[in-house]
Amino acid sequence: MSDCDRVRIGVIGAGWFASRRHLPDMQRDERLELVALCRRDEAALAKMGDHFGVALRFTDYRRMIDECALDAVLVATPHNVHHAPAKYALERGLHVLMEKPLTIAVEEGAELVALADAKQRVLTVALNPPYWKHCHAIRDRVREIGEVETIEFLDTSNAEGVFGRVPLPDSLPGVVPPTLFRGDVEANGGGNLIDGGSHLLSEVVWCTGQMPVEVTCVMDDCPADMRSVATLRMPNGALCALSVLADSGYPGKRCHHAYYGTAGSVYATGFPFELVTRPADGETTLQRESEMPEVPTPVGDFASAVLTGAPSLSPGREALKVVSLLEAAYESARTGRPVEPKNVS
Repeated sequence: MSDCDRVRIGVIGAGWFASRRHLPDMQRDERLELVALCRRDEAALAKMGDHFGVALRFTDYRRMIDECALDAVLVATPHNVHHAPAKYALERGLHVLMEKPLTIAVEEGAELVALADAKQRVLTVALNPPYWKHCHAIRDRVREIGEVETIEFLDTSNAEGVFGRVPLPDSLPGVVPPTLFRGDVEANGGGNLIDGGSHLLSEVVWCTGQMPVEVTCVMDDCPADMRSVATLRMPNGALCALSVLADSGYPGKRCHHAYYGTAGSVYATGFPFELVTRPADGETTLQRESEMPEVPTPVGDFASAVLTGAPSLSPGREALKVVSLLEAAYESARTGRPVEPKNVS
């Protein structure tokens, strides 16, 4: 819990995605004060600072943390640069909001979780499911359909532009363009599964409240995957099948997420989502995303956790489970064998 009325925050990795989501959300939330920006590209940094009206600008996150009066940082760097700045901030008593994934290695993520606990600081990870209305609705419905027997996800989209495989469209939203780090396996930590697929693995864990005990995965090009199919074995023996396609020729995003239980089924389809619930002995209902109650943004949830001590919807300890599943998936794709994810509970 903070002893201040506003959370003074600095941004490490002030780039394309932060400009689209987190920074506008910060400026709309009166509990947050955007103090400083940091990124290595000075021209892009100047453009970001001018757009968001932030005068304090740094190319070294250590200088920003050491020289600015901050309560927290947002880390939105390439995936392989999550651990070091988050550790530096936590060691100096700052709260941390992290873009997904928490880290690309379980050991690094576990170190951050332990450090946040030791320092009594908030560590929140911006995975989508805890901050998506339809996932809150799914989680509520899953509790009503009995024991989950099987789950299936199908997601197709085209992310080739941000992976540097095709030119980016001129109409791409954002203050500055993406850096295309996703096309670098080392910087990204893998291919599409660790990027967009992180959210799907998070949904399985978050909506069911269960951590899978075994992962089997096939990829088109491990570790630079654009297409992957993963099977997750749940603790009760249920199987979850995820099929993810990030180089689709179809114009738009297609999603179908289905949960089948002993007392009914729940389907989330489309984009925006529609939620269909079919109980075994009741009336089928349809709920559109526009009809669902509002939920906090990642920065709003983070502010509440820092200022009031309320539990975060996506704490580092839960996000570490996604890192463990990702590690298992890539190991399975490399070896052709099922893999037990590391125990991170």
